[in-house]
Amino acid sequence: MRFLVYGAGPIGSICAAKLHEAGRNVSVLARGERLSDIREHGIVLEDFDTGHRTRSQVFVVEQLRQEDVYDLVLVVMGKNKIKGVLPSLALNRHTPNVLFVGNNAAGPDEMVQALGRERVLLGFPLMSGALDGYVVRYRTGPKGPKILMGELDGSISQRIKRIAEELNSAGFSISISPDMDAWLKYHAAVIIPLAGGWRMAGGDIRKLARMRDGVRFILKAIREGFEVLDELGIHMTPRKLHLIKWVPEWILVPYMQRLLNTKRAADAFAHGRAARDGVKLFADEFLVLARRTSVQTPALDQLCKYLTA
Repeated sequence: MRFLVYGAGPIGSICAAKLHEAGRNVSVLARGERLSDIREHGIVLEDFDTGHRTRSQVFVVEQLRQEDVYDLVLVVMGKNKIKGVLPSLALNRHTPNVLFVGNNAAGPDEMVQALGRERVLLGFPLMSGALDGYVVRYRTGPKGPKILMGELDGSISQRIKRIAEELNSAGFSISISPDMDAWLKYHAAVIIPLAGGWRMAGGDIRKLARMRDGVRFILKAIREGFEVLDELGIHMTPRKLHLIKWVPEWILVPYMQRLLNTKRAADAFAHGRAARDGVKLFADEFLVLARRTSVQTPALDQLCKYLTA
């Protein structure tokens, strides 16, 4: 299988390097300073926990040409950049599978209109990374880089099974979702208030962890988002999010504080400043969903304001 990783930020770099290390035919599309860095240094990964570094000389390209042929393109970039890459993806008709890996509260309509429904897959990377110069500091799970992905109709198709098998054999940990769009929307309902709270605390996740009232406000905003999605008829996924909905506040708030006061949480938010524009668009998409309902979202609205400050 021939791969193109479209986007050389932290997550795209992790995916491209891991595919290259596994001996797969992979190219990465990069531009600007990142293009120069990869050409000079390769993709350099540094494990968050161990400090171990690897260097992968991944083949790098500047553009997706109309005549290029790939079996799978993984589009790994901020939501604010997706619209700009759709024209080149649409012109390239030789690639049957385009997996959009990242935040998405609006759904797949924009991608479907550009590429056709049969080419679009949705996914999300369950890993974290941040650029430090030309080095990508990263963390993945014990079974390697994890990606959740799915067909738009939720089917376990031969195509999705084939892609999952290929990525699993390359050292990834792949899970197939029966409702990727719902998963992404519920992820938005959680991560947008957390991002707003992080900005409210001046970009200091440890400070946020000490703000009991701030964490309580975040929990209120998350629950408002759940109400929005419930009124829209979008089934909660994953099911364990019901714990956030039903566990009493006096238990959940200190638990959230403990989670936020960890190195893992600090690492996960390390890319927050670079992703500012993408998070703002992501939040705006969710607020559009909220305005389609009768649900009042005062806490969510307030936290979203911090994302534009």
